[in-house]
Amino acid sequence: MSLLAKMSWLEQKLFLREPLTVLFALALPLVVLFVMGGVFGNESTPEVYRGVGAMNYYVPAYVALVTASVGLISLPTHIASDRERGVLKRYRASGVPAWTLVGSQIVVTFIIATVSAIVLIAVAMPTHDVVSPDSILRVIAGFILVALLFAAIGVLLGAVLPSSRAAQALGVLLWFVLLILGGAGPPPEVLTGAMGTIGDLTVLRQAIEVIQDGWLSLDPGYSWIVVGGITLVAGFLAIWLFRWE
Repeated sequence: MSLLAKMSWLEQKLFLREPLTVLFALALPLVVLFVMGGVFGNESTPEVYRGVGAMNYYVPAYVALVTASVGLISLPTHIASDRERGVLKRYRASGVPAWTLVGSQIVVTFIIATVSAIVLIAVAMPTHDVVSPDSILRVIAGFILVALLFAAIGVLLGAVLPSSRAAQALGVLLWFVLLILGGAGPPPEVLTGAMGTIGDLTVLRQAIEVIQDGWLSLDPGYSWIVVGGITLVAGFLAIWLFRWE
């Protein structure tokens, strides 16, 4: 465990040196939040936002979004960059087990996502009159599951993508696609046809529903099962396909 703690501390310092981490995990979600708050306010409308106020809907959604930011952009880019620079090869030569390296990435993802979510909630609740969570325990449990989900996906992307540039480009593209179609941008109810179908199937939509289950007591459907299943599959593939060099 001491090795895992040391690796996590080292990886966290390296993560925070990357501008993309600060931009997509901390700054950009706050900017989008204020834009949406200024446009839509927090009045409840039965036809959109699952029947709750816009900001009551968006704050739990952006808790999931900041976790996706770390998992889809920062994490795979960091892993691919370490492989390119030979860092992973040196780790392997030093006898660092694969589970320790992967575990440290998951720990760092969880820490950064937690800090980002706390900042987002602390800013949003007083400025937009957002309701308090109905069940803090369910919100915490949902957040842990969502953090594990995007950490597993991030390690998987970092394991299979050939370069840091490819990882960064794909991560940013996925982030914006999920922002638009996954329920963190336009109201899900206005997405019709193919866009609506794709939006319903996105992993971010499922993650948002997991967080909103505890925050707003909205029907989560099968989202907990779907998120849990994807996490297990992505985690297995990440370890199986992980490349040191």
